[in-house]
Amino acid sequence: EALMAAGRSVMGTSHRQRAVKDVVGSVRRGLTGLFSLPDGWEIVLGNGGSTVFWDVATFGLLESRSQHLVFGEFSGKFAEAAAAAPHLGDPVVVRSEPGTHPEAVADGDCDVLALTHNETSTGVMMAPVRPAGAGLVLVDATSAAGGALWDPAQADVYYFAPQKCFASDGGLWLAACSPAALERIAAIKASGRWMPASLDMSVALANSTANQTYNTPAIATVVLLENQISWMLANGGLRWAADRSARSSGIVYRWAEARPWAAPFVADPARRSTVVATVDLEGVSADDVCDALRANGIVDTESYRKLGRNQLRIGTVPAVEPDDVEALTACIDAAGEHLS
Repeated sequence: EALMAAGRSVMGTSHRQRAVKDVVGSVRRGLTGLFSLPDGWEIVLGNGGSTVFWDVATFGLLESRSQHLVFGEFSGKFAEAAAAAPHLGDPVVVRSEPGTHPEAVADGDCDVLALTHNETSTGVMMAPVRPAGAGLVLVDATSAAGGALWDPAQADVYYFAPQKCFASDGGLWLAACSPAALERIAAIKASGRWMPASLDMSVALANSTANQTYNTPAIATVVLLENQISWMLANGGLRWAADRSARSSGIVYRWAEARPWAAPFVADPARRSTVVATVDLEGVSADDVCDALRANGIVDTESYRKLGRNQLRIGTVPAVEPDDVEALTACIDAAGEHLS
């Protein structure tokens, strides 16, 4: 519906024309307000998702060596990108088992601390925090941004793609950058380090302040993102959205705890995600449950493929109606009883 309403004015025109730039500008202003960013912060955006941003960061934000807190598939991918970069020293990688997260303790030899707000693969949430002695704090927030609270004082770069809590499509990365992060971007650029223009953070910054991207973005993605941000702000902002997700995830966790054949995967309630609820099943195949749900029009409850557990993974992002989550648990009960 949002695309139909906006399509005539923005679809098919250049991304450097005012109609599209106005939407990008609305996104940047909306995110600044939604996140309550202090003066001096900038919303930077570019083509590609979070995977592309890891490459952008290895060129434009990591100075010499980085530290990575790894507790799942996606937090590990950034560490791999840093390890593969020939111009950087070997990263310091601190790991914990899936279902947990490491404690944030800074390594003084590293100029970046990379952590993850929400590990999408496991359903573990870690509050962004700036430990003593940390360099720039980079927070991967792809599945958390817009659905969980965070304090800008605890981070320098809070980056994400819009296909989770912002109910949009992929193909875009966005990053809220502090003044310290902007200084790092300028310093690395001035050092003469080679980087492709498409992965140059300084190019992305210059274009973003002009309310555009370096190359033509998927306009539909930007329109959907802008619509979702406006919806969140109209309903009360980030706290409202976070409370809505917490309500939905709480429905899932309470349901699982009340069933003898189900249990929340994350043992510590304080570390359970409010936007991606993971539930282990016992005595019934999660794959069979997902197949039964899918056959009846209820889709995407499968676990993360590489985790290898008999598990359901349920998105409880703000766009999902809590009443639908309640209905889903009844459907899982029906499927479980039929299959057991």
